[in-house]
Amino acid sequence: MPGIGRRVHELRVNDDVTDVTWRIVYRIDPEAILVVHWWAKKTQKTARRGIDLCQRRLRQYDGR
Repeated sequence: MPGIGRRVHELRVNDDVTDVTWRIVYRIDPEAILVVHWWAKKTQKTARRGIDLCQRRLRQYDGR
């Protein structure tokens, strides 16, 4: 997800039992895989609030 940052990806997981699709945003670093945020997917578009939260968490992790 280049809108959030470099090396950031989104994984979509379908839960057939509860009929919910989960979105998981993560970043692959050389020393770790960071799970940044997850939520139940209800729309096609990612909410601005979610994008801002991911960016803020990654800045915190990076020490900026």
